[in-house]
Amino acid sequence: MDWLRTLRGTPLAAVLLLGLVASWPGDGYAGPREQAKRMHDRLVGVPPSAAVLTSMQASIEIDNDPVAAANTAMENPIFYISSLKNFATPWTNVPQTVFADLNDYTATVIGMVRDNTPFDQVLYGDIIYVPASGYSHTDNLGYQQLEQSRADLTDPNVLVLRMQSTLPGSQLPAAATAGVLTTRAAGEAFFSAGTNRRMWRFTAMNFLCRDMEQLNDITRPADRIRQDIGRSPGGDSRIFHNTCVGCHSGMDPLSGAFAYFEWDATAGRVVYTPGMVSAKHLINANTYPGGYVTIDDSWINLWRAGPNSSLGWRGPAASGNGMKSLGVEVSASRAFSECQVEKVFRRVCLRAPESATDRAAVQTIANDFEAGNRSLRLVFAETAAFCMGN
Repeated sequence: MDWLRTLRGTPLAAVLLLGLVASWPGDGYAGPREQAKRMHDRLVGVPPSAAVLTSMQASIEIDNDPVAAANTAMENPIFYISSLKNFATPWTNVPQTVFADLNDYTATVIGMVRDNTPFDQVLYGDIIYVPASGYSHTDNLGYQQLEQSRADLTDPNVLVLRMQSTLPGSQLPAAATAGVLTTRAAGEAFFSAGTNRRMWRFTAMNFLCRDMEQLNDITRPADRIRQDIGRSPGGDSRIFHNTCVGCHSGMDPLSGAFAYFEWDATAGRVVYTPGMVSAKHLINANTYPGGYVTIDDSWINLWRAGPNSSLGWRGPAASGNGMKSLGVEVSASRAFSECQVEKVFRRVCLRAPESATDRAAVQTIANDFEAGNRSLRLVFAETAAFCMGN
């Protein structure tokens, strides 16, 4: 885990040390105390107390263990109620704004980091974190009250781990739960209106760090593209084959996993209808009657071949039924691991990983993430250690 310490003397450690030296500000050497303060400021967003700063300095200077220093910083409740909340909130809404209320999606990410839950479960676990006051399927008031009261989210009696399938009033059996994808916030944002393709797009953006432009591949077969996509837009079939196919040939087969889900705006909740395809999957059938007709919640990942095979798909199967198995497919990929590190890197280092040294660190931390029980808290700690000089 402590790769900056245990790899001392190795070529990789030398590369990482060069990155740290190169990141020191030009106005002088950043000593251990300055590094500790910078690390705390980046992780938590507020200055450390004198006692915490001294403890972090000792971890860096005496123990040669900056990861331990980062873990000390992350004991501050503000890391959870502010830094992590701001980190995850843009994943929960279409505008990707940080200025949204705490909700069940964001709270589940926060709770998983707090409890060091393997983060791949964020896309397939029967897991949710709820206010101690209880959970509502039809409103967000409990989470808003938590945020407004500045409640201590490090307290497991305040933000409580539950199974989605056992929540009172839940329509989901354990086999249909899919972590944050089956939360109320995700349903309101990504199942409302549209054709449920939006859920796939934002899953890819949030957890593979790729939008549809980066996933575009016109070499995949078009047989799973739905009826609502015209095959000759504007009377020109070349547009379909050279443009539309690039996204829809991969996205439509995957978005079949969402076929039994809908957002009920009147009730203000996610609706799950097992065995019954939501009407939105069958709209505009006359656009191209020969297109694919969704009959169940089966999905297939055609991007395991072609250019997108570079995402490193390693799930147990390239096809399945429902959101849970699709979540397993996405979270088992190498791209998922690298994406989590890249997001944390931008948050903690205040820049994208651009240099060769940065990119080497991303790969190393992603390796540690996979070897370390997929701990996102470890990713925060190791990234903060790498970037503590700048």
